[in-house]
Amino acid sequence: MLTERVNKCKINVYYLKGEKMKFIHISDLHIGKRLNEYSLIKEQEHILGEIINIINKEAPDCVLIAGDVYDKSVPSAEAVSVLDKFLGLLAATNAKIFMISGNHDSAERIAYGTEAFKRQGIYISPVFDGTVSKVELRDEYGKVNIYLLPFIKPAHVKRYTDDEIETYTDAVSFVIKSLNVNESERNVILAHQFVTGAERTESEEVNVGGLDNVEGYVFAPFDYVALGHIHRSQAVGRETMRYSGTPLKYSASEAKDEKSVIIGKLKEKGTVEITHVPLVPMRDYVDIKGKLEEVLKSENKTDFVRITLTDEEAVVDAYGKLKENYPYMTELVFERRRAVASIREGFSIDKSPMEQFSDFYTKINGRSLTDEQKATVNEIFDMLKEGQE
Repeated sequence: MLTERVNKCKINVYYLKGEKMKFIHISDLHIGKRLNEYSLIKEQEHILGEIINIINKEAPDCVLIAGDVYDKSVPSAEAVSVLDKFLGLLAATNAKIFMISGNHDSAERIAYGTEAFKRQGIYISPVFDGTVSKVELRDEYGKVNIYLLPFIKPAHVKRYTDDEIETYTDAVSFVIKSLNVNESERNVILAHQFVTGAERTESEEVNVGGLDNVEGYVFAPFDYVALGHIHRSQAVGRETMRYSGTPLKYSASEAKDEKSVIIGKLKEKGTVEITHVPLVPMRDYVDIKGKLEEVLKSENKTDFVRITLTDEEAVVDAYGKLKENYPYMTELVFERRRAVASIREGFSIDKSPMEQFSDFYTKINGRSLTDEQKATVNEIFDMLKEGQE
């Protein structure tokens, strides 16, 4: 049974130098991520350097890294090198480092070398095998228990119990109950799950219908819940159950967000102080909207941008013109409300596919198809018909 295995997990005990435990909470580094054709390695190296500077200034006892360390389960050699350097710099701060794997990570790759890392004060969640790692810290107020729960699915838990595990809430709830957490002590957990009520962004993997939801009540035994998975910094349900968010903006939906690291202080049982330290990126990510003529007046040549053009008429070579002014343009969207409304009004089931396409082309481009274009489109329609027969 899972309960028996969790109770046998190895516990490490450390005494802290301060009167209260001070921690820094980060997550969702997504090392190796790309924005369309752009590699973010340089931007990520910069922001990880900013985080190291904050750690050196704040001198926390612990750094909590709540999953999605890499962007892909098989990271590039370049991404592995960046994480290797970051962990080396973290170890040099003398803070205890706690890190779990997220849904983007390969749990096996993240867990590689865990025994060696422990000697450097770096604790990494192992591949989930029915046990959950726990580390005990002590300060002037007594014991603080740190639990490392990697990203789990119902299928991960089912193999270790005969209990009915159908939902993500079932899975996480069962594991936490099996820990037999002493709620009279101070307890912290790192977890990488989607807690119901959290506000998502465009850059996250989404399960249709919210099938990956975990109800927040399952984390009740913990004084602080260091969450990863959601890219916007926020509290969910209570102030001490928080997503730190990504250190960089990974989509235009985050354009107005302020990225930061969370600084927390655990005092006596029931008292947690939380503040934020802003992060300054090498490049911002901005969302620009307007007509081509207006948008081209901007001189923003350093930031990542998503551009939405509102011109109703056709724009010749819009991408080329914008790319010259915005070398880090990641997305171009056309918003032609009147044209779309006109197309909808003109649609008729009595017209042939060729007539429908011709009308669409004329309304979008302001000119009719040439005879050569019509011949090409007719060939395509004929091929589609043959494929259906």
